Amino acid sequence: MKSPISSKLTSKCQATIPEEIRGILDLHPGDSVAFEVTPKKKVFIRKATPIDFEFIHALEGTLASEWLSENDEEAYRDL
Repeated sequence: MKSPISSKLTSKCQATIPEEIRGILDLHPGDSVAFEVTPKKKVFIRKATPIDFEFIHALEGTLASEWLSENDEEAYRDL
């Protein structure tokens, strides 16, 4: 069995994606990656696609307005 490929976090909690993984995912400087987390806390990394950015952009408007009401402010003020 092949050993796992790993990377160490810096003091800023950043990690370098190892060369072998960059090759497998065809990642290049400037590319974005997407992380998918399962309910059992397994994390999958993949090269981000345009649909990932469209999805995030679509959510921005919904989430920003949904949580900015006076009722939300009152309910969560003391947390």
